[in-house]
Amino acid sequence: MIERVTCTGDARALIAVLEVRHGPLVFHQSGGCCDGSAPMCFQAGDFRIGQADVLMGEIAGHPFFMARDQFEYWKHTQLIIDVVPGRGASFSLEIPEGVRFLTRSRVFTEAELDELDRHDQKRNGQHYGF
Repeated sequence: MIERVTCTGDARALIAVLEVRHGPLVFHQSGGCCDGSAPMCFQAGDFRIGQADVLMGEIAGHPFFMARDQFEYWKHTQLIIDVVPGRGASFSLEIPEGVRFLTRSRVFTEAELDELDRHDQKRNGQHYGF
């Protein structure tokens, strides 16, 4: 199965550290403005997921969400969450580590899009909301 969101080994290692320190996590792809369109990491329960948020999948066992209207712009791409040195301008849990999460992307192939469409139709939109 093609994943809509995945992460690099460096991101997976950082997530493991954050999980030990903070327990279960949740990710949300920021829509911009003050957060600069960065993936945000919160302790589960510290970020309110709304009805307009879409569950994209999981990274390192933690749910990853995005606003439905933003998903419309990104639905043709796979999100690849990475980590880079530097401080982000957010409340994301990795900031004190001197690094920040970064979203990279790649465009799905036609075959991958077809597979995703079949999968989404089978799920009938129940879990993802699109």
